Amino acid sequence: MGKICFFNTAKAWGGGEKWHFEVSKYLFDKGYDVMVIAKHDSVLLQKLKAAGVPCQGINLTNLSFLNPFKYRSVHALLKKEGVQTIVMNLSRDIKVAGPSAKKARLKRIIYRRGSAIPIKNTFLNRYYFKKVLTEVLANSEATKRTILASNPDLFPKEKITVIHNGIDLAKIKSQAKSEKTSVRKEITLLNLGRLEFQKNQTFLVHLSRCLKDRNIPHKMIIGGSGRLQVQLEALIEELGVSHEVVLKGFIEDPISFIQQADVFVLPSFWEGFGYVLAEAALCRKPIIAFNISSNPELVLDGETGFLVPEGNLDAFAKKVQFLYENPDIGKTMGNAGFAYVSEHFDREKQIEKIEAFLIHGN
Repeated sequence: MGKICFFNTAKAWGGGEKWHFEVSKYLFDKGYDVMVIAKHDSVLLQKLKAAGVPCQGINLTNLSFLNPFKYRSVHALLKKEGVQTIVMNLSRDIKVAGPSAKKARLKRIIYRRGSAIPIKNTFLNRYYFKKVLTEVLANSEATKRTILASNPDLFPKEKITVIHNGIDLAKIKSQAKSEKTSVRKEITLLNLGRLEFQKNQTFLVHLSRCLKDRNIPHKMIIGGSGRLQVQLEALIEELGVSHEVVLKGFIEDPISFIQQADVFVLPSFWEGFGYVLAEAALCRKPIIAFNISSNPELVLDGETGFLVPEGNLDAFAKKVQFLYENPDIGKTMGNAGFAYVSEHFDREKQIEKIEAFLIHGN
């Protein structure tokens, strides 16, 4: 089998970094020979060191693929460590670590893809996917589809494996409390995510204005920090919803935060795997989201929540109004979501699938 190297040079902490940390630690704790190469000043590297997982820092940028010394150093490190399998995270990782791994004659060169965005049909991408990568591991069926969306011949479909992200059910269930039973005077809508273009929280501010015009009493609570902060604050003032929309900033405890909701709302333009949707379901919250990317793999339309056409403000508002007027149906949906996620996305089952894929190749 040989040593497995996880290669992730993201500085910030996100879903991909969480996956690399949890999988590498799980395999290391089971006695497998693993190491992680991470950005030298990243959150991931800090967490790996604290957990005692073998790791090493590296400094890569988006232009590092132009530096031949980077290839040499990565190639030398892979050879020195006796790595046989590498699992990469970012496109810049592929550009440097991919060819270095190929030169080092690694048996398996794997791209772990976690974003449901179509891969551009460029000369470089065709080279990496046809000449360097041996396999792709996707976190959803939606992500798998987008890999080949711009070029169906980019990579052999049979070499793309889908394993969903796992959810720590026991931990979340222990944190989750019983649903609040107070009489509803207003409906509390909650969103959690980075304040970035992808997450599209500006839609939620417009949704609040729409609900206000419909005389639906509500609170729109948005958790997260990011580059949209100033734009969102200005839009809230412009639309006159400062009493309805609350920006809570970075959230340390997602589960306790989600507990405040009557309904969880997600207007993201795309999701590789909507981890926060699974968390909301395990908190027994009905969900309203766009009918895009991996959302249908996590939300059963009409059963555990509602999926509406992307960007359709009127349709979204009507579903909020329906759940405001029918709280018992919302509770039933929340319970159904809890059961669905518990059955299909258990962390232990998913990580065992990843172990089988990486160790045994199936």
